Amino acid sequence: MTKEQNFTQRQEITKQIQKLREDVNNANVQIKNCIERRNQLNEEVKKARDEINPLKAERDRINEKVKTLKQQRDALRAQTDPLNEEIKTAKEKITQLKKTLPRESQRELQERHDAIEWKISTTSLDLQEEKRLIENVKQLEILLSGYKKIDAQNKKIKEFLAQRKTFDEQASVLHKELTDLAAKSQEIHSKMLEKVNVMRASRAQADSQHQLYVKTKEETIPQLYEKIGVLIGQLNTVKATMAKEAKTEAEIRATARAANEKVSQQERQANKEKEQAMKEKLSAEARNKLQKGEKLSWNEFQLMMGDDSEEDSEAQD
Repeated sequence: MTKEQNFTQRQEITKQIQKLREDVNNANVQIKNCIERRNQLNEEVKKARDEINPLKAERDRINEKVKTLKQQRDALRAQTDPLNEEIKTAKEKITQLKKTLPRESQRELQERHDAIEWKISTTSLDLQEEKRLIENVKQLEILLSGYKKIDAQNKKIKEFLAQRKTFDEQASVLHKELTDLAAKSQEIHSKMLEKVNVMRASRAQADSQHQLYVKTKEETIPQLYEKIGVLIGQLNTVKATMAKEAKTEAEIRATARAANEKVSQQERQANKEKEQAMKEKLSAEARNKLQKGEKLSWNEFQLMMGDDSEEDSEAQD
């Protein structure tokens, strides 16, 4: 793999690690949000429960009152059953008595009865006539007794009806009271159910937030760190490879530099030797010209004098 490829791979791995670290940070933020939301929902559950308990107590108290009123109402209604039987019996007796009544009405019989008694009490009658009239009165009283019995039964029926009406009215009062209480109980029960539904929904959401928190903490984040660990291992491998390659390149450059310096030194020595040989040649030529009496240039003179100075120095040494 080339140096550029290693560098590109290193950048890519670093970018992936950074992305995973951002995911870890986001997961930690999610955990915090889950905890806050879960706690908030649990508070809502507690609040709803605190509101439900008094409603339930009030509903149960009303239901007990309704139960008691129903028992009282049913007891009153039960007392009407014997009255109904008495009324029925009285009506049956009236029906039987009516079968024994004469064709004449009660008013007509009573008028006859009253007229005869008036006659007996106000008229001077012989014994035989008086006995006959008294016998007629007795007969009329027998006939009127049927009507009197019917009147007695009607009176009983009226009394029974009055008692039944009293019981019915009392039962109606109780029934209305228990009906109103039952409606109130139902209203409270509906409110309670609404709060129960809210509590259940909040509890379900709280459980969901808790499960998400646990999953994120125990699964998501460890998985992210595991991936980061793998990528860090890969990154270290790439770095080690790049460091090794860099070291090799440095060694190569150092070797090349040392070789170049050696070559340069040899070249300098060779050039110095060439220069010295040239100087010696020119100096020899200058001396030869001086011996011949030829005129020397300033450079030739300096060159010759320089050689002499060097020779003197060497001699002194």
